[in-house]
Amino acid sequence: MPEGPSIVILKEAIEPLHLEGKVIRQAEGTTKIDLDRLINQEVTDFRSWGKHFLICFPDFTLRIHFMLFGSYLINAQKKTPPRLTLLFDKDELNFYACSIQIFDQPADQLYDWRGDIMAEEWDASLALGKLGENPKMLACDALLDQNIFSGSGNIIKNEVLFRTRIHPMSKLGQIPDKKLRELVDETRNYAFDFLNWKKENTLKKHWLAHTKKICPRCNIPFHKEYLGKSKRRSYYCESCQELY
Repeated sequence: MPEGPSIVILKEAIEPLHLEGKVIRQAEGTTKIDLDRLINQEVTDFRSWGKHFLICFPDFTLRIHFMLFGSYLINAQKKTPPRLTLLFDKDELNFYACSIQIFDQPADQLYDWRGDIMAEEWDASLALGKLGENPKMLACDALLDQNIFSGSGNIIKNEVLFRTRIHPMSKLGQIPDKKLRELVDETRNYAFDFLNWKKENTLKKHWLAHTKKICPRCNIPFHKEYLGKSKRRSYYCESCQELY
């Protein structure tokens, strides 16, 4: 599933086309949304919130969620039928294997940008407050909770917990305040490292914990388990990641 930085890359890839203010001439695809509603509508903006890619209109918002296997092509097509094709005067956007919804509100009414780990409006104190409100929540669940860290996913979870030396099964209420602040700060920091490495096509080369077998700090085997409410893969070291 694409994490927040990957959605920012999509947004940045569309920017050179200058489609803001342009009209959708045709909308096609296998999606069940009302495609006619999009035709002749002027796009006001392309935005991202966490793992959601948003195409904004004056009175409504088109949300695209890439789920586990979604993808996109700009001015190109796959042989596979697209879930949605948007045709402009000179350009086209194609989205595959994704979830598509229309919301009858502008994006600013739907989303709190302060919760997006990639957004300029990101508010670390807000995230810290939410962590404090959930003392029994596990650290591995907190980093996947989109209400706390919108845009964080399993890669970010494993890498941030390793960076901060926090065991994934630690309960938030037991983690010292200083360590919780470090967790919040490193989630934001790693998200932008992720973004830069993804653009360089070097992301996997920089993984220290995710999918790894040996801890680079302790030179002992990592544990791999499916932990937390979501049962997502966790890679962690029993020696240098403290269980609080």
